[in-house]
Amino acid sequence: MTKAEKTRNFIIEKTAPIFNIKGYAGTSMNDITNATGLTKGSIYGNFTNKDEVALAAFDYNLDKIVSKIKAEINLQSTAADKLLVYAGIYQNLISGSSSKGGCPILNTAIDADDTHPELRERALKAVLFWKKGIVKIVESGIAEKQISAANNPAQIALTIIALIEGGIMISRLTNKLENWNLIMDSLKKYINSLI
Repeated sequence: MTKAEKTRNFIIEKTAPIFNIKGYAGTSMNDITNATGLTKGSIYGNFTNKDEVALAAFDYNLDKIVSKIKAEINLQSTAADKLLVYAGIYQNLISGSSSKGGCPILNTAIDADDTHPELRERALKAVLFWKKGIVKIVESGIAEKQISAANNPAQIALTIIALIEGGIMISRLTNKLENWNLIMDSLKKYINSLI
C-alpha cells in the first residue's frame, strides 16, 4: 500500500464515524481536519472535495456492518437463525457498540434524500443489496423446507428492513431503548412465524 493510499484510508477511517453521526450537511471541513490532524490541503490532496470523502465514509461504514452480518450468517445453519442475525447486529448498532451513530443506511437516506443525489443513490443501493441478501436466505429456506413456501421472499425482506430501520428511528426519536426492544421482539416473533 502506498503512502497516499494509507493517508486516504486514514482519512476515511477517522471521518466515517463523524459523517455517520453528524451527516453530510452537519460535517464540516473543520470536523474532518480535527479528526485527522491533517490540513485542508492534505485532505484535498487525497480527495477532490467533501463529497468524495462523504461517499468513501459511507462505503466504509456500510462495509463494517455488512462484514459483521456476513460473518455471523456464515455461522448459522437455519434460515431463521440467519435472519435473526440482522436483529442481533442491529441491536449492537443501537447500543453503540458496533458503529458510532447507528445505521449508516438510515442516517444517509434521511440526510441525503433531497440534498445529495450521489449519497442517496448509495443508500438506495445498500437497501436493495440488503433486500437481495434476505430474499436469498428466504428462498434457500423455502427450498430446504425451513420456511413455508406460502411466504413471499420480497415481502419478508422488506418487512425485516422496515422493522429494523423503523425501530431504530422510533427508539432514537423517543430516546427509549425499550421501544427498540419491543420492536425487535416483534421482529423475532415474525421471523419465527415463517417456519
